[in-house]
Amino acid sequence: MAETVIDIQQLTKSYGTHKAVDHLSLQIRRGEIFGLLGPNGAGKSTTILMLLGLSEPDGGSINVLGLDPTRRPIEVKRRVGYLPDDVGFYEDWTGLENLKLTARLNGISDKEAEDRSLDLLKEVGLQDAAHKKAGNYSRGMRQRLGLADVLIKRPEIIILDEPTLGIDPKGIDELLGLIHGLSRDQGLTVLLSSHQLHQVQQICDRVGLFVSGRLLAEGNLETLSRVLLTDTPLLITAEVDRADDALLTDLQSVEGVSSVRIASGDQDSMRPVEDRTRLEIGVNADCSPEIARTVVASGAALYGLQRKEYGLDEIYRRYFAGGEELGSKRSKRAAK
Repeated sequence: MAETVIDIQQLTKSYGTHKAVDHLSLQIRRGEIFGLLGPNGAGKSTTILMLLGLSEPDGGSINVLGLDPTRRPIEVKRRVGYLPDDVGFYEDWTGLENLKLTARLNGISDKEAEDRSLDLLKEVGLQDAAHKKAGNYSRGMRQRLGLADVLIKRPEIIILDEPTLGIDPKGIDELLGLIHGLSRDQGLTVLLSSHQLHQVQQICDRVGLFVSGRLLAEGNLETLSRVLLTDTPLLITAEVDRADDALLTDLQSVEGVSSVRIASGDQDSMRPVEDRTRLEIGVNADCSPEIARTVVASGAALYGLQRKEYGLDEIYRRYFAGGEELGSKRSKRAAK
């Protein structure tokens, strides 16, 4: 198993009576892209500040690359790169000049700073804007320059706080693709904070759902679905040429099928045409082959079979608004 490079145990942080981070425990492995997903005000940025040693926790412990950020913040910063949601540059300096300054501040020689800056500008797609003033960069270009700025010291971990905020859809796809490629090519560990679920789902190996300072669940999509959608039955949609009582009875008798009904209206992408009927079949486990065999054996024509996949959008929609309730339920289960 890959080495754990970020280890958080029972981390807490309050501002007055507001608990920004509530007993957070989380481990992130070397080389993975971990998405911290949650609405604004969930505590994501507060957690990041504590990881960087920029804010002290009230309780719990943090270990970043074997270091305690509270006691050894400078050493952590040498090995961890941080891209905030709004990057600051000297507006009258070119992109190249800004990168060279960051390199020098990190103890890199002038010659190496020049070479490394030019290489990174090419890597992030800004080679043609190297001598353009940063004040004239678009939002997307500034984020790319920020990514190069983060990478100039060759960190082992990069932390990105809402990196796609304010960027157009094309720019988002390009930036996320760039982050994914850098992680895979260089073995970088990436912690990406966002409230945009589809962006997190696009590139992250694992995701942690963060609400009201608490981590509701973490894992890949399959794990999250299993933990958070346990009360949501699987749904298989079948498109057939007829749906008489005999077929409905046969389908109901298939092992694993909990319900069968004729769908009304156009609710999904599999649109029945004239003389076709759509059946919605609730199941406890995927029994698509048995359903297909039952339809064919009945003499009906089967035109399509589709299993509904529940993604982060369903999890986000159902649980982020009700995070307090879910967190309470999970705490009660853990106490048993």
